[in-house]
Amino acid sequence: MAQVTVLGAGSWGSALACVLAWNGHSVKLWSHNSFAVEKMYFDHKIEKLPGFFYPEGIDFTEDIGKAVKGSELVVFAVPSTATRETAEKLRPFFEKDCGYVSVSKGIEEGTLMTQTELIEEEIPGADVGVISGPSHAEEVIRKLPTVLVAGSKDQNLAKRMQDIFMNENLRVYTSSDVLGIEVGASLKNVIALAAGMSDGLGNGDNTRAALITRGIREITAIAVAMGGRKETLFGLAGIGDLIVTCSSKHSRNHQAGELIGQGLPVKKAMEQIHMVVEGVYSAKAAFELGKKYKVSMPIITEVNQVLFNGKSAKDAVHDLMCRDKKSEMKEVGWE
Repeated sequence: MAQVTVLGAGSWGSALACVLAWNGHSVKLWSHNSFAVEKMYFDHKIEKLPGFFYPEGIDFTEDIGKAVKGSELVVFAVPSTATRETAEKLRPFFEKDCGYVSVSKGIEEGTLMTQTELIEEEIPGADVGVISGPSHAEEVIRKLPTVLVAGSKDQNLAKRMQDIFMNENLRVYTSSDVLGIEVGASLKNVIALAAGMSDGLGNGDNTRAALITRGIREITAIAVAMGGRKETLFGLAGIGDLIVTCSSKHSRNHQAGELIGQGLPVKKAMEQIHMVVEGVYSAKAAFELGKKYKVSMPIITEVNQVLFNGKSAKDAVHDLMCRDKKSEMKEVGWE
């Protein structure tokens, strides 16, 4: 059994800490919030997942040095906007034989760096991987069947992540395409905002299916332009994660988009969710990536217009529908 550290005691970090403890590993769960750590220690309640409790075998701490000492694997489960800061805190305690894995989803605004790239920059020499896929904490904690993909440039790390996380309820595949996994994981949140806006306007399943289908085209085009593999976007970290995030009642991005579609201002919609809405932070970065790599991205463009330029969701849908006529795929045309 392994010694594993989870950084971040939100819903996803807590659910994964439980999975690791159920698998028999020695688990340390770190939070920067001393009050939250004290509360977890005394009552074992998972605040972000009401009705559930941390199992035995999890130690709680606010001391990041103590949290990672001797760990074989360190899991970054903090919000994507806090990954760089957390990695910087961790740098003095870097251990060469330890693996580092990101389970957060987001592209850093400004630098356009993925989560693993941020960790690699802040912790030189770190062996970094990613775990992603269609996975809501609310279902993982209930031990409902869930399937993920573990990506790393180092095959040994990918297999180590697979071994440590996998059980009868959580199946884990491996992949070498870290970039493709992370782009899919990040940009699907932006498309989920669009799907939520559409549902908030009262549109139906037809519209949502169109947004998912055209959305994966935009995500794939950007990922491939950056050096990812299109096959990855047809898998768990791409279309799989996109489907669940665009349609699930557990999706914070969909919920926020729905409120915006109903007319609530963006700031108030985010406040009402009570958790980080990653898609709002990734939307600007996604738009900049599209510009940088000269990729057409009408859905991501319209989401940015709604979020940051005051455009109504209704007008955004209208403009998407009234674009110039074109073929669905240039590869499927007439010679």
